[in-house]
Amino acid sequence: MLQKIKDFSELVMFQHSIFSLPFIFIAMLTAAQGWFGWKLLAFGIIASISARNFAMAFNRYADRKFDSTNPRTRNRPSVDGRISPSAMLVFIAINAAVFVFMGWLINPLCFYLSIPILAILASYSLMKRFTSAAHLVLGLSLGLAPIAGVAAVSGEIPLWSVWLCCGVLFWVAGFDLLYSLQDIQHDKAEGLYSVPSVFGVQNTLWISRIFHLLTLIFWALYLIDSNRGIFMWIGLLVAIIALSYEQFLVSKNFQNIPKAFFVVNGYLGIIFFGFCVLDLIFRE
Repeated sequence: MLQKIKDFSELVMFQHSIFSLPFIFIAMLTAAQGWFGWKLLAFGIIASISARNFAMAFNRYADRKFDSTNPRTRNRPSVDGRISPSAMLVFIAINAAVFVFMGWLINPLCFYLSIPILAILASYSLMKRFTSAAHLVLGLSLGLAPIAGVAAVSGEIPLWSVWLCCGVLFWVAGFDLLYSLQDIQHDKAEGLYSVPSVFGVQNTLWISRIFHLLTLIFWALYLIDSNRGIFMWIGLLVAIIALSYEQFLVSKNFQNIPKAFFVVNGYLGIIFFGFCVLDLIFRE
């Protein structure tokens, strides 16, 4: 049983939840102007984990054929037989049901949004077969996290949460472009429409830089529109440094891609969330 749990954790890359969770809670703290309660905290964690499990498992299920021909992914549990296709389908269905149920428990808006959100999360897995805009769909999938967070607290979607969503969208799309550079030859061979396979390495690097510049612009709009204080602006400064460092690491050597992808972006979300907490503490 323990081994099976480890296999499913590897399947959905559970540790990558670190990218979306901070921004859910940034939105919830901003909407509540402080602590939003233990009940919403529990519901938010369960909803975000179930949504991500659904998205990752659906992606692994849909991409079994392509993952089996990619040296980087051929040892995934969805490919090497540790988790069967039928087991993945059951896992996908359970997590979808949990997510919708959490939306129903929270409020009507979250419930109404739950099915469209699941549809967007699932659509990412199919997009690279048809369009190089798949990276933006992945960004939107994580960008919906702050939208869901503010909807859970306030039952509405204010403009500042849209700016925060757009910032996350371009942040994720920007670092996914860098990550996908590892698969450029595989994507060309399989006829997949990733940005690197369609536009080449140098253009991909520039598009990623533009996306991260847009990230910073949208996060600045979020700070202005939600009337954040000095600590959040310090957090934005840290984000500027982190994203610049990430771009430098990858442009210097593609072997730095895993470090840039997970370490830099993981710390960025946590630090941004930390400054959000400090901002609220010292404004009270």
